[in-house]
Amino acid sequence: MKLCEMIKKMPACKVAGSQTQEIAGLFYDSRQVTEGGAFFALPGIKSDGHLFVEDAIARGAVAIFAEKPLTLPEGLTLVQVENARQAMALAAHAFYGDPTADIPVVGVTGTNGKTTVTYLVEAILQAAGKKPAVFGTVNYRYGNAEHPSSHTTPESVDFLRTLAHFRSQGADALVLEVSSHALDQYRVEGTHFNVGIFTNLTPEHLDYHGDMEGYYASKAAFFRRLLPSCGGCAIINVDDPYGKRLAAERPEALTCGSTEQAAVQVKEAHLSVDGITARISTAQGEIELRSSLVGQFNLQNILCAFAAGLALKLDAHLVAEGIARAAMVPGRLERIENERGALILVDYAHTGDALDKVLATLQDLKPRRLVTVFGCGGDRDRSKRPVMGEVAARFSDLVVLTSDNPRTEDPQVILAEIRPGIERHYQQEISLADGRHGRRGFVVLENRRQAIGYAVSTLGEGDILLVAGKGHEDYQVIGTEKHHFDDREELRQALASEE
Repeated sequence: MKLCEMIKKMPACKVAGSQTQEIAGLFYDSRQVTEGGAFFALPGIKSDGHLFVEDAIARGAVAIFAEKPLTLPEGLTLVQVENARQAMALAAHAFYGDPTADIPVVGVTGTNGKTTVTYLVEAILQAAGKKPAVFGTVNYRYGNAEHPSSHTTPESVDFLRTLAHFRSQGADALVLEVSSHALDQYRVEGTHFNVGIFTNLTPEHLDYHGDMEGYYASKAAFFRRLLPSCGGCAIINVDDPYGKRLAAERPEALTCGSTEQAAVQVKEAHLSVDGITARISTAQGEIELRSSLVGQFNLQNILCAFAAGLALKLDAHLVAEGIARAAMVPGRLERIENERGALILVDYAHTGDALDKVLATLQDLKPRRLVTVFGCGGDRDRSKRPVMGEVAARFSDLVVLTSDNPRTEDPQVILAEIRPGIERHYQQEISLADGRHGRRGFVVLENRRQAIGYAVSTLGEGDILLVAGKGHEDYQVIGTEKHHFDDREELRQALASEE
């Protein structure tokens, strides 16, 4: 593609050099540049892409997109832009043939529930005869093809290149998790959203956003700017306080929740260990819903997905059929079969609010004993550590405090910052033997494999064990290295060794 065609819709850019350069590929990592490529010098938190322009040129870049004025060798073209990330997204849409332009596109944002909602919307679209591609925390997938997820929402070039490939294989719809980082960093700029879903907002990523107002502003930008620009419909969960606030800003939104003001409203619901049955009110009348998902928070996720189906002009009964068919979501209250008569679950809950909702749901199931294994990630928001400790101790008969992804932090420092929350309910750590014999309290086992094995050893009939924090992840990050580690595998091994 010629450079002039790629920048046709790009706002406020100055071009120094030939605009007829043939562009063979788009790159934001200078190490990946190949002959004839365009390199985007992205400003970053840890490093500045402008420092790698010479390396990109040495590897064959013929065009450089930058926010700063640069002097380039003769024959190369500089495209100076106000926002390099925005420019990269718009260039990628042009380069890859605008792959979101002519298909239904559903974006899902919020702190919790994004992944579950994407699985539900995927099932709804499949029930309607569509073949959706899905991008999110678990993976990027279409049909039998799955790519590991590097980010909840990939960089725009990676996203659009992969989507264009999925389109060439037959994908005719898109469901996309949209993170606050992605919104801040313009990764979905230019995407033609038909529907945007807001699930909820609770404290998370405050190390990046600063405070809840900054976090809310990032999410709200999706509904204030991106969605209106392509005429998309907003779906907002008004059971969430921030959802109510957002709905007040967007009165045209299709709201959902348990309140009488919600357009898609729960009339009656029954929640059990076997799933959810509910009767909801919609513009198409009252509809009966069934799902194998568990808990009040998943009822909210189901309502968001149901409303999205209606916004896509699908028949309400077909939408209900899709929800009933939806597959289990990996690492979201995922059950581990066992012969002990215990309910063993793995969940991705890694914020205070998410853990609160999961444990409240499990407590409602009236277990003989509720055991929780969890930790907190390193190099991330430290303020949530005591919060998660307090939540775990408030609901659990036994808390097994362990390491999560410590990254470059000392695991013992992370554990020490969680303890004050636990100690609001359990003042002193108990012995491992006391925990096995039914005493209430908490123990600390930094090694996650040992912690999971110990928790399994405490279980009896009627107990519930929740291993929280990592969910679908099959690795543990220690220092800067990823090591294979899957909570589900560890649980099965621990159960087998105890037989």
